[in-house]
Amino acid sequence: MLLLLPLQLSSGSATLLTIGFAILFFFIIIISFIRRYKRCPSDRILVVYGKVGSGNSARCIHGGAAFIWPVIQDYEFLDLTPISIEVNLVNALSKQNIRVNVPSRFTIGISTEPGIMQNAAERLLGQGMQEVQDLAKEIIFGQLRLVVASMDIEEINSDRDKFLTNISQSVESELKKVGLKLINVNITDIVDESGYIEALGKEAAAHAINAARKSVAEKNRDGSIGEANALQDERTQVAAANAQAVEGENIAKINVANSDSLRRQREAEAERTAIAAEKVQAAKALEESYAAEKDAELARAERVRSSQMADIVVPAEIDKKKVEIDAEADAERTRRIAKGEADAILFKAQAEAQGILEVLTKQAKGLDEIVKAAGNNPKEAVLLLIADKLPELVKLQSEAIKNIKIDKVTVWDSGAKSTDGKGSTANFISGMYKSVPPLQEMFNMAGMQLPEYLKGKDLDSEEVQEAIKKASTSKKKDTEE
Repeated sequence: MLLLLPLQLSSGSATLLTIGFAILFFFIIIISFIRRYKRCPSDRILVVYGKVGSGNSARCIHGGAAFIWPVIQDYEFLDLTPISIEVNLVNALSKQNIRVNVPSRFTIGISTEPGIMQNAAERLLGQGMQEVQDLAKEIIFGQLRLVVASMDIEEINSDRDKFLTNISQSVESELKKVGLKLINVNITDIVDESGYIEALGKEAAAHAINAARKSVAEKNRDGSIGEANALQDERTQVAAANAQAVEGENIAKINVANSDSLRRQREAEAERTAIAAEKVQAAKALEESYAAEKDAELARAERVRSSQMADIVVPAEIDKKKVEIDAEADAERTRRIAKGEADAILFKAQAEAQGILEVLTKQAKGLDEIVKAAGNNPKEAVLLLIADKLPELVKLQSEAIKNIKIDKVTVWDSGAKSTDGKGSTANFISGMYKSVPPLQEMFNMAGMQLPEYLKGKDLDSEEVQEAIKKASTSKKKDTEE
């Protein structure tokens, strides 16, 4: 029992601790929810953005409160404090093309109408007071120019209510698009550069003065007539009264004539100013028209030039490129043919040179073998070569008289003998044989020396036999090889 009691106390403490944590967590959640509940002051608009439902990008609340869900929503305030903007419109063209200056001051603020509040939340949220003021100023400038351009100077000057109404309607309709409303418009004195409005004021003053003078003259006339009727018996006084009345009438007429002259002068000056302004504007319009026509003609000339470039220059350039490509192709073909022919000639010459080299190499090798066979004695090697070619030489010598045609040979032999013991016939045949070119002369012409055994030496001599033996040995060796 003593052991179970501490266990029960521990279990109860854990339960109390859990309950305490739960209560603390609950209070934290309650406080968080209370802090997320936002109230909107009367001089502001509460804009809730994020996931607001209903297909809108934001929800606007004025004069109420809303719960801002954490994570999926957030909020900001739009200030409803009025903004005063000074707009000094300068050189604005009126309907009569007369430039006027319209100094004015506008008071605007963010609208609290449901649809316009939505526009303000979408377009002005996050912008400062200066940025909102600049945006409204640009809109007011544009609309004020349009209103001035749609009215005459007389309307602007005389009917201020209509002028202010047009401004309010035009400006407010544009301000609503960005969530703003027009609170007040204040237009000060309107002036123009030509002095037309001032002339209108002077004309009105002249009319008032003339009317007053006329009234005075009429009262004077009535008094004179009454006085004349009362003093009918006194013709002098009546005449004086009549003269005075006539004088007053003349003075009144003079004043009226002066007033009319001044009025007509002002009207003529105003008309002259208006006509001059119209002519200036017409000249400017004509100048702009001429400039536009000039630009159009330049554009047309550029188009024609481009067309001619495409029709003439581009095909010519294409033909030129084609001719250049064909010429380069012909030149390349000619170069390749010439290179092929040169390679063939070079190859042929190399082959012939190689053949000649082989022949000369073989001949040199054979001559070297002959010299070796002759015991490295060049003279004996030459004798061997001559001995090898001797049949051909004899054949050539015999061919020299082979084709000699002798139809008839008559020899008159007297029987007498020469000193060598030969008769006439023998001497004749011997002389005819001597007409054959001797081998000795042929060798001398070639710069060579005829061997001794061919000069008529005895074939049985030892020297001749030795040479024949060497030639036979060399011939046999060449045959075996």
